Amino acid sequence: MSYREIYKEDNEKAAERYGLVLTRIREAAKQPETEERFADYFKRTAQFVLLCAEVLEMQQKGELKQRSIDECEKLNKRLYADILPEADGYEISYANPAYAVKMLGEDFGGPLCFLYAECRALIAYAFEGRLADMTILMELLVEVYTCFCDGSGTDAEEIRRILYWHFHDYSEIIVAQAVRESVDPQLDFFTGIVMQADLSDDTYLYRYGEYISENELRTARYLAGLTQEQIQAMADTFTEGYRIGFEVTNKDLSKKKTVSIHYAIGFERVVREAVLNFKKLGLSTVIFRDAVSSMGNRGHGKRGCYSTAANRQFDFDHRNDSAYYLDKAFVKRRLEVLREAYETYRELAAVYAGPAVQEVFGEEPFAPENKKEAAHYSEKQQKLLVYYANESGQITNEYIRGDERSFTIIAYPLPAIGRDYEAIFAETVKLNTLDYMLYRNMQQRLIDVLDKAQRVHITGKGANRTDLYVSIRRLEHPDSQTAFENCVADVNIPVGEVFTSPMLQGTSGILHVTGVYLNELYYKDLELTFSDGMVTAYTCANFADEAENRRYIHENVLMQHDTLPMGEFAIGTNTTAYRMARDYQIADKLPILIAEKTGPHFAVGDTCYSHAEDTSVYNPDGKEIVAKDNERTMIRKEDASKAYFNCHTDITIPYDELDTITALLPDGSAVDVIKDGRFVVPGTEELNRPLDKA
Repeated sequence: MSYREIYKEDNEKAAERYGLVLTRIREAAKQPETEERFADYFKRTAQFVLLCAEVLEMQQKGELKQRSIDECEKLNKRLYADILPEADGYEISYANPAYAVKMLGEDFGGPLCFLYAECRALIAYAFEGRLADMTILMELLVEVYTCFCDGSGTDAEEIRRILYWHFHDYSEIIVAQAVRESVDPQLDFFTGIVMQADLSDDTYLYRYGEYISENELRTARYLAGLTQEQIQAMADTFTEGYRIGFEVTNKDLSKKKTVSIHYAIGFERVVREAVLNFKKLGLSTVIFRDAVSSMGNRGHGKRGCYSTAANRQFDFDHRNDSAYYLDKAFVKRRLEVLREAYETYRELAAVYAGPAVQEVFGEEPFAPENKKEAAHYSEKQQKLLVYYANESGQITNEYIRGDERSFTIIAYPLPAIGRDYEAIFAETVKLNTLDYMLYRNMQQRLIDVLDKAQRVHITGKGANRTDLYVSIRRLEHPDSQTAFENCVADVNIPVGEVFTSPMLQGTSGILHVTGVYLNELYYKDLELTFSDGMVTAYTCANFADEAENRRYIHENVLMQHDTLPMGEFAIGTNTTAYRMARDYQIADKLPILIAEKTGPHFAVGDTCYSHAEDTSVYNPDGKEIVAKDNERTMIRKEDASKAYFNCHTDITIPYDELDTITALLPDGSAVDVIKDGRFVVPGTEELNRPLDKA
């Protein structure tokens, strides 16, 4: 069964409703029956919906596959024109909360802006032929529109109630669909493009229904110029890392039947070979679309199949849109339907092996404007988000067990990185295939010193104010145990770090970086203060208003939590990546996957062993890694809701801001691991060569 057959019954049932609601929207597009100040909003929104209806008709007739490149580009521009950052785009778009409030007033601007942003999901539904989903969303628009047409005066609270109940009423459908998309290979819309399209013809890029920019076009054209051997080698690095991840964590891959691939549009040549490689491992591929609805956490980082954001400010403005319907009743119901959905698809969930993620990097760091008109969560809603994250994480782990799944992550540059794109791409491929054994042996020298430490002291230099102590797990049997994982090229590609889960008691001090890019957002002078492993204070210099700085960190680093523990302490050893970043001046554009390998890094949130603490893991030297818990995760068997935070954000200090990393031993002596930003442990001298290069 294909995705067309899966959607067919629901589409047929909704066909009559679709015809009726489409007629009403056509009327609104011609001459809205509203007060003058709302007429432009409903006219433009209805016209956008009709454009999506045209796309659906093309999809139903099979015409989307038969367009010229010129036709593809024109339609893509029409679909995304009003959220592009140009002056005649987003600045005067009702998708922009500042403009919407200016034109429609404070009472109506916010909710109607939210509604229009939600209607943009129609693009995805149209390209996939999901008539039933289009109907539901179009009916919401018409219900709101009707409130402005009855002549009795419009009640802003009534509009909010309509929006509220829509998401409460349809949460079951939306959640069930999201769960199925994540584990069911029969939903093969994207796999079909990857495996069946003519990848030498750029028009295939426009069949997704995503925004297509120069990044996607130039990526596809660059990969088209590589040999099949080069493409195969990239795919092999990706899938072999995934396989090894199961091997080194003692998890049985043979029990699994599916894997999800996350990738940026334009990389289909590599993804196609990866699909074939996974098939040889006995795994069918699942691919789903990056979230298009606030119910799917739209605007909170890319996942699934995705393209370059048409406008990152749009994504940022709408990242908290669920504030319009989030309350205790909604959370309770959503958790119920999440469990019901997993029950429905429990067999598929049980054989899901985990994600294989391909990230991209190269865009200019994004420092967003924090608009007062955008949706913001109340303090009560923030607590509900934290509660939901904890509870949903536990439910997911029941059906997709953490101790049975794995993952892998790799990254490649986008053309947006600049004129050296092709050279940087080639260097990144080299990074992803560095000598496994060379790094393994040097990293073991570091671990031999760090395993003796009671605490590790990290200090910054120059403008960096870091002065931090990290407590290390005590080894009861040092001959057979280790506190640090020797991380080579498996789940995290490229090679290059040793890491541990710190003990919280005694982990205290200041972590500071002068500039860092986290989860696609830029932070200037980010500073976190820890006391016994927990964040007790935080600030940055992004905004003139200190309250804005704190809110920015609270929402996007602490993920709405009042505090988070230090879940990881690591020393990145990939000085080759550091050298590449400096040579091409792209340090601010590296993804955390690579950036974390270019200096010591510290994660706030869960440990790297979240939900898999009881699985035995060994280093290449045969020693068991025993530092998988901290004082919070140790309570998981009594109360898992207090043990996990369902987030993990790495913050890296680059070598040029690093002074020392010193192992403090129980007898009061000290051994430097890094001094003046250089490795000083005997046997690690090779790591300094890229650092000392002129």
